[in-house]
Amino acid sequence: MPDKRPIGIFDSGLGGLTVMKEIVKLMPKENIVYFGDTGRVPYGTRSRDIIHKYALQDEKFLINNDVKLIIAACGTVSSIVADLPNTLPVPFFEVISYAAKMAVSATRNKKIGVIGTSATISSESHKKKILELDSNIEVFTSPCTLFVPFVEEGWISADDNVVLGMVSRYLEPLKQSGVDTLILGCTHYPILCDVIRKVMGDDVTLINPGEALALAVKDYLENNDLSNVEQKGNYEFFVSDKTATFEKTAHMLLGEKVEYNKVKQVDIDKI
Repeated sequence: MPDKRPIGIFDSGLGGLTVMKEIVKLMPKENIVYFGDTGRVPYGTRSRDIIHKYALQDEKFLINNDVKLIIAACGTVSSIVADLPNTLPVPFFEVISYAAKMAVSATRNKKIGVIGTSATISSESHKKKILELDSNIEVFTSPCTLFVPFVEEGWISADDNVVLGMVSRYLEPLKQSGVDTLILGCTHYPILCDVIRKVMGDDVTLINPGEALALAVKDYLENNDLSNVEQKGNYEFFVSDKTATFEKTAHMLLGEKVEYNKVKQVDIDKI
């Protein structure tokens, strides 16, 4: 019997829509509830305790919507909660473990780069996961603070010298280190793939955490008889701040149009 309960996805903002995009691509029949905590974005500059508090509230909201599993699409949240015990009543997936596994499989010279928010990089979560899988790998990291605001503004073209200069400034040390694999450790970063590839070169493999996670979720659902095998999935979107700008940003990140009336604002502090 198909399990029609939705997949729950949350992020500090709308960047997690790039993860949803990969889920939809692989599992178009799954129902999805997406929550973007746009009222408290960004999480990347917050303390560990505050990030954990926000994550618990986000998870509670999704559980109240009867989801069958929860995905922390946020790299910052994943870096904090990955090492905490899972007390949720449903399976929990984070983006770091699967990105690390994909990167270890992809590297040829055992030099992997990781870019992300300040909180993600300072947690060293990717590095820990990578070294657990292969202790001989060298891991090079760089916090790329301006990537998210550039994406949010729609400044993502590889032909824009301002964008190219900004990305080059962050990535040049990683390029000089000789990494052949680069983990895009924030959900916004895949939108900058063309620019990042232009800076790093075609020989560097870019790891999209959303793609790695989607593959793991698909395997889990199929192996546990939890897949929805009926009609095309239904998608619900919730945010914690005004919904007015959602449509434009969602179209860029998700790759398809989201009708304004499908987005609802909730008071996450009252969940």
